[in-house]
Amino acid sequence: MNKRVYFSHDGGVDDLVSLFLLLQMNVNLLGVSVVDADSYVAPATEASRKIVDRFGHDKNLTISVSTARGVHPFPKEWRLTTFQQNALPILNESGTIRTPIATQPAHLDLLQHLQTAAEPVTLLFTGPLTDLARVLEMEPQISAKIEKLIWMGGTFLENGNVAEPDSDGTQEWNAFWDPAAVATVFASPIKIDLVSLESTNNVPLTAAIRQHWATYRRFSGFDFLGNSYALVPELRQFATNSTYYLWDVLTTCYFYQPDLVKTKKVLCKVNTTAPSDGRLYQDANGREVTLAYDVNSTKFFKLLDYLAAKAE
Repeated sequence: MNKRVYFSHDGGVDDLVSLFLLLQMNVNLLGVSVVDADSYVAPATEASRKIVDRFGHDKNLTISVSTARGVHPFPKEWRLTTFQQNALPILNESGTIRTPIATQPAHLDLLQHLQTAAEPVTLLFTGPLTDLARVLEMEPQISAKIEKLIWMGGTFLENGNVAEPDSDGTQEWNAFWDPAAVATVFASPIKIDLVSLESTNNVPLTAAIRQHWATYRRFSGFDFLGNSYALVPELRQFATNSTYYLWDVLTTCYFYQPDLVKTKKVLCKVNTTAPSDGRLYQDANGREVTLAYDVNSTKFFKLLDYLAAKAE
């Protein structure tokens, strides 16, 4: 397997774990960019560089930094975990950071990688779509260089995970952060595979999963997983909009092993009018996406173990 992929993430715990997992996969990771959404971009960029240093198996990568800013910023309390993850001892043992920052901002870095790609590239986005929308606005024909977009975003549930005064509660955060960007990408001919909130219902973070990782913490990959997810709330008696499901990690693993999930075709649109801006809804005249709607959780967690073990 040698898929060509460009990874854009927004610095949350599962974004950074996704980067760690990608580095263990037999794929051609062309570039990585960081968005100032579910994180603060400076520590998220530092953490990304350290993860490449520690777990990248000497891959030659640069980390590009997005200049995009959201219409609806993520809650500060969620964003602060990036500082904690950036401070994990396993990422700071060497005391130096070697992986460089790209010379161009993220949207131009993405554009350059697409322009110079000999074959179409898969885009893996676990954060907002703003930088892709900017690229499409600059050069619409570049969509021909994109194999597909795999995006963790949106929901077709009645209630999303946004609880803000300017929201009606129907949105998922990556879509709510910049609804116009979603509309721009949806208006393009790019093939889209969607991992939404409901896609991850049977892969929540639980105490049993934490214990499993703790049991194997003598191995560096499992130690990184366990310490990273120690920063966020697991599923206990009931779910809240802060309860962690393995959203971005499922999206990343779906890219690597598509048979982990069941999918179906959905015709949909995005609302861009407040207070429902960012809400996805099914519409017979909408654009087609491939929606992941069920996960083989046993195969999924076996794949996590396999990839974590490869970090040694």
